[in-house]
Amino acid sequence: MHAQMHAQHQAAPEQAAAELSSGEVQKVDKDTGTLTIQHGPLVNLGMPGMTMVFKARDAAMLGQVKVGDKIRFRAEQVNGAFTVTRLEPVR
Repeated sequence: MHAQMHAQHQAAPEQAAAELSSGEVQKVDKDTGTLTIQHGPLVNLGMPGMTMVFKARDAAMLGQVKVGDKIRFRAEQVNGAFTVTRLEPVR
């Protein structure tokens, strides 16, 4: 049983990484606090790949990326708006 718990603990970081989706920044709009992202499937939201506008949970995210940047991100529905809650530029 301990080995099974250990195996589940080891899988947790991989699962967290799998929850991030891939995308490319199409537009950064600091005035509205939004990012336009061309993305692959958003499994957690049941969405196919497309280009759409997301609110940024934190305005600091807008300064982390520029148009053309490849990113890994997590989007969630927050108060009825599709929102980027985690953002990692791909270097």
